[in-house]
Amino acid sequence: MYIGSTFVEDSFAEAFSMRYTRILVTAHDSHWLEAAVREFSGYASSVIACDLEIGVERRILDEESPDGRPGVALLAFGFSADAIAGALSNRIGQCVMTCATTAVFDGLPLAETRIPLGKHLRFFGDGYQKSKQVGGRRYWRIPVMDGEFLVEDDAGAAKGVAGGNIIIQADSQVAALDAARRAVASVQELPGVILPFPGGVARSGSKVGSRYKKLKASTADAFCPSLRGRVPTRLVDGAQCALEVVMDGVDEKAVGGAMRAAVEAAAGTGVVAVTAGNYGGKLGKFHFPLRRLWDAKTE
Repeated sequence: MYIGSTFVEDSFAEAFSMRYTRILVTAHDSHWLEAAVREFSGYASSVIACDLEIGVERRILDEESPDGRPGVALLAFGFSADAIAGALSNRIGQCVMTCATTAVFDGLPLAETRIPLGKHLRFFGDGYQKSKQVGGRRYWRIPVMDGEFLVEDDAGAAKGVAGGNIIIQADSQVAALDAARRAVASVQELPGVILPFPGGVARSGSKVGSRYKKLKASTADAFCPSLRGRVPTRLVDGAQCALEVVMDGVDEKAVGGAMRAAVEAAAGTGVVAVTAGNYGGKLGKFHFPLRRLWDAKTE
């Protein structure tokens, strides 16, 4: 299968079932909002070593903002609701509450599974915190030096899908970078999905296991151009650089749609092939065959 001159391999991405939460962060203006997002989303690319995988889902429209201020919706993925709860409280307490003018709201109010948010953070108020219930939802007002930090009492958690991916193979690093940026831009326009790696791209794709016993993951040697001839390669002829775009989403439809958009956007001059990373289908519950991304069920 080809898209223009780019070959789409008969392979599949292998993704995993994970839990996620959505929080809404608002601030006085874009400067402080971006500062909070940068801090909150730091060290959050892969649960191989990070506590959560986090990214911006989308900007909040003015009419959607819980307090009428600039805001974003953030998605955070973890192995369990309990794992998300612990990491979320730490990250909000250290990275968002510390950022001037911010407030935090639940972005999954209808989810049955609830995890603590302000319920834990309120203790920072040292007894001076106040709670208020509005429309059946409880909020905490925690005194801080620029006024009050407003945070919702709890947040929803739901089942999601993490680890959808495409691997771009190009004839040069410049062509691979350009293709990756096109792919990332196409996915960032879609709801219900995030790209947790730096700039949406992972240069250090991984495989399961290592020759070193203490490591549970190591470099994806089959996609490393410098290892051609030393290991079995998955690079096609003419490929000199490979980059991976990894997607986490709220469900299979979101991930499949993001992969499809990324493949279509990445294809072009200098991109000799697009493939995907998998582990033989033995580890991940969700399989996304590249050549079936255009089936009706992913529409």
